[in-house]
Amino acid sequence: MNTLPEPVEQVEPVEGTEAKNQARVSEGGWFPYPPSRPARLIPPIALAYIGDAVYEVAVRQYLLSKANMRPNHLHRSATKLVSAKAQSRILTSIEAELTEEEQDVVRSGRNAKSGSVPKNADVLEYRHATAFECLIGYLYSSSQHERMIQLIGLGIELAEQASASTSK
Repeated sequence: MNTLPEPVEQVEPVEGTEAKNQARVSEGGWFPYPPSRPARLIPPIALAYIGDAVYEVAVRQYLLSKANMRPNHLHRSATKLVSAKAQSRILTSIEAELTEEEQDVVRSGRNAKSGSVPKNADVLEYRHATAFECLIGYLYSSSQHERMIQLIGLGIELAEQASASTSK
């Protein structure tokens, strides 16, 4: 005997919940889940963890802004920007633009022990990529979104220029 599930009762939103969530989003990131502690107290590997995801979304958004991208081409293009080798090059190309605070974050990310072995990069590239992800994670977690977007945009622009010059 097939029975239909009981209808779900519609719950009225709690007054002020949306405003609170919006405030949390503007304070700490894209979602209403603020970090459990200030960004400077989050371990570098944890910052790299969130930084990797944020950078991946930024690259995907960038690629979707281009015309007529087929899924296979999107994937190949994304890989060229998110690989450890690419992230290492991006970090090298933007280092002169970093503040002292950002350089400290990069140093801590580069020196962090991740416990994993790089698959498609040498150890130095992998450490630089981790440092780049740590920087993005730090900027994201400390609500420095404009700066994060600025550095990601600069990095993508420089990576695309380098890619275009090597393919000619």
